[in-house]
Amino acid sequence: MPGSDSSNVNCVCGLPAPYDDCCGRFHRGDANAPTAERLMRSRFSAFGVQDEAYLLRTWHPSTRPPRIDFDPALRWQRLEILATTGGRLLDTEGTVRFRAHYVRRKRPGALEENSRFVLHDGAWLYVTALA
Repeated sequence: MPGSDSSNVNCVCGLPAPYDDCCGRFHRGDANAPTAERLMRSRFSAFGVQDEAYLLRTWHPSTRPPRIDFDPALRWQRLEILATTGGRLLDTEGTVRFRAHYVRRKRPGALEENSRFVLHDGAWLYVTALA
């Protein structure tokens, strides 16, 4: 992660691996996330390191915003995956329900969402949050 020795820092996505070997390889473009859950984890991590290019690249063209406005007072802390449907190696769509923990101006909080993902041109993409 920027400003640290990311080779030894565990990834904020929640998997027990250093950032460089975990989500960092997706952010760098060395590999594509193999499942919707891994894409969700890598996108959470991308919000944490403010990797706008990765977030836009992994957002479906039909719902992609023109840019990401990061809140400088917000720090993403950890991610909990609550449930998944589909989104595996042989699927073409899936959902990931998650809880993302953050701190904003020294106050903890959490965002819970059920996100929809699709396989598009061989890569998993985020489409939208489901109601």
